[in-house]
Amino acid sequence: MSISSDPHPLDHRDINRDMAIFATDPLVGSGLPMWSPAGAVIRRELELLASEIARADGCMAVYSPVLAKRALFEMSGHWAKFSDDMFPPMQVGGEELVLRHASCPHHALIYAAQQRSYRELPVRLNELAPMFRAERSGVLSGLNRVRQINLDDTHVFCRPDQIAGEVELALRSALGAQRVLGLSVDYVRLSRRDAGPGYLGSPEQWRQAEHALRVAGLAVLEAGELPLVEAEGEAAFYGPKLDLQVRDGRGHEDSIATVQLDFSQPDSFDLAYTAQDGSRQRAVMIHRGTVGSMERVVAALLERYQGRLPLWLAPVQLCVLPVTSAQDDAARALVEDALRADLRAVIDYGGSLGARVSASRRRRDCVIAVIGEAEVASGAAQVIDVAADFRGAIPRDVMLVLLSRSYAERARTTAWAAARVTRDGGDRRR
Repeated sequence: MSISSDPHPLDHRDINRDMAIFATDPLVGSGLPMWSPAGAVIRRELELLASEIARADGCMAVYSPVLAKRALFEMSGHWAKFSDDMFPPMQVGGEELVLRHASCPHHALIYAAQQRSYRELPVRLNELAPMFRAERSGVLSGLNRVRQINLDDTHVFCRPDQIAGEVELALRSALGAQRVLGLSVDYVRLSRRDAGPGYLGSPEQWRQAEHALRVAGLAVLEAGELPLVEAEGEAAFYGPKLDLQVRDGRGHEDSIATVQLDFSQPDSFDLAYTAQDGSRQRAVMIHRGTVGSMERVVAALLERYQGRLPLWLAPVQLCVLPVTSAQDDAARALVEDALRADLRAVIDYGGSLGARVSASRRRRDCVIAVIGEAEVASGAAQVIDVAADFRGAIPRDVMLVLLSRSYAERARTTAWAAARVTRDGGDRRR
């Protein structure tokens, strides 16, 4: 995707200097960013989006510990494949505990904790799951490469005849999430195994799984403009996957969300269900992500919008600036009304008006509302919305209605044209 029309877009780490999204400190360690209040707002909005999509798709929320015995990851296959990328085991009470590399073993055990009937499948378990990577210092970078990620992670346990429907549901939800975020997907990649070693499962299992993903992917994509591109050697060790591929402003390609089939862990953990004839049958496991990891998505959003996030994601949705102290009461009243409307609003008193406008623009506050003597008299505010390329006088009550609507709809921009506005001193009221 083209992150920005600017031929030299800023990196999210540069944008962070103005917006204070995250902080780092040597005492905490490399690759362990701390979310500042502004970053916490963005992350919370993404978590809410992920939660809404999961609920709409019939997912059930779960919580699981970030630690487990080393034996769990040996059983799942993660230890054999990823032990070099996992933190060393901790010796506690005669047990070896490991920070998890993935949440799927925990979710598999949650599924296995109860007997399951064919009638209650699919079971979809969702968690915003912290996971840990022992990344080397040389590859760590801002929010893109970190040692702890927080992933919108769902695992589906279903019957073989439900695979196609579940893959289509997951792919549609992942594509829908990216549309809401405004992150353009370049193509969907069918990530297949190659002839090399290290893959779990039989060649026939892989052939069937790749075919199932291909059919489901084409069913979703046939009505759109995105191509399905097959790539050997890009599969996970436990199964093939559909990856949503994006490119940043420097041409770097990455996977923003994924849908994966897994025929290994159901065998490893003996995941089963009781079929209609009373027999015990093996369940199918599907890994699905929609919004993705909070760290990587926030980095992508900052670069996509160059910090000028849509109102629903903006840390400060409304910055109110009184021209002089004589307008302080009116400015405070507007902020209070905005807060009651569940908008994120602040007021800035200090310094000249020009300096305060510049500071607000540098922080990428979404909307600036200036209140002077004329605005107090008319009940309006001079609105500046840089992302929408809008400046004009808006009645304060109308402004709050428009902002609330934009927030509720997760709109890309606020529909200022819908207001009865006076621009540049000219009366254009209808």
